[in-house]
Amino acid sequence: MPLQIVHHPDYDAGFAVNHRFPMSKYPLLMQALHIRGLIHAGALWMPEPAPASWLKLAHAADYVDQVITCSVPEKIEREIGFPVGLRVSLRAQLAAGGTVLAARLALINGIACNSAGGSHHARRAQGAGFCTFNDVAVASLVLLAEDAVKNILIVDLDVHQGDGTADRDEPRAFTFSMHGGRNYPVRKIASDLDVALPDGTGDGAYLERLGVLLPELSAKAHWDIVFYNAGVDVHAEDRLGRLSLSDDGVRARDAMVIGHFRALGIPVCGVIGGGYSTDVAALAARHAILFEVASDFA
Repeated sequence: MPLQIVHHPDYDAGFAVNHRFPMSKYPLLMQALHIRGLIHAGALWMPEPAPASWLKLAHAADYVDQVITCSVPEKIEREIGFPVGLRVSLRAQLAAGGTVLAARLALINGIACNSAGGSHHARRAQGAGFCTFNDVAVASLVLLAEDAVKNILIVDLDVHQGDGTADRDEPRAFTFSMHGGRNYPVRKIASDLDVALPDGTGDGAYLERLGVLLPELSAKAHWDIVFYNAGVDVHAEDRLGRLSLSDDGVRARDAMVIGHFRALGIPVCGVIGGGYSTDVAALAARHAILFEVASDFA
């Protein structure tokens, strides 16, 4: 069965090519997936924007209204890293809706991936760190509110600590973040489990640590779904990462996570997380690894 993939062309909000956030990676990722034969009729889904009622489960109502009406205060826009105009607002609503859709597809099919998502620095009160709405937090709280699941595990392997996802008091969603200890954010919000890695950590040490942690995580509860943030900013060539994984290391990481939980029969919803490079085509190819690996478990 082909991998269920969620995508929308408006995930690309049209930033300048020299912007620190490489917005063009989204269409380039879809090109990479087409080249790899991973796009199939009937398995490519287009999300609707997340309604305000969903967004307000995870974010303060006034902040949600500010984003939707494009009236976010300049101070918060500076913390996000870009102005919140019409295209950015729509993109944030679509990405959140996309992760909700991917999660529902994962519950049906065992695994699904959103070609955006992983905006884990968006806290309850506001966005930050290139993240406007926290799509995984939104999707988790929507599924819980609908009683579609009872217990959620969030496995966040983006190189930056998942402070925004941790900024919610929800005992039914367990947050795990393994990240570069000296990287952004400076002020971290504690996850249920945080593992901080030293600069320069490479494939061997990274995979060894992860291999010990995954069985511990799966033993903590009966998880109904796993949200997997597969950020590729752990890569040695990422300009904001400071870790040293190779392409093979990223592939082995994704296979380890997805294989572990699928072997237990737990649905997995993948989101792409962070990745920052001036060579955006190479970056898109790194993001494509998640989809290549996930397709082996579809």
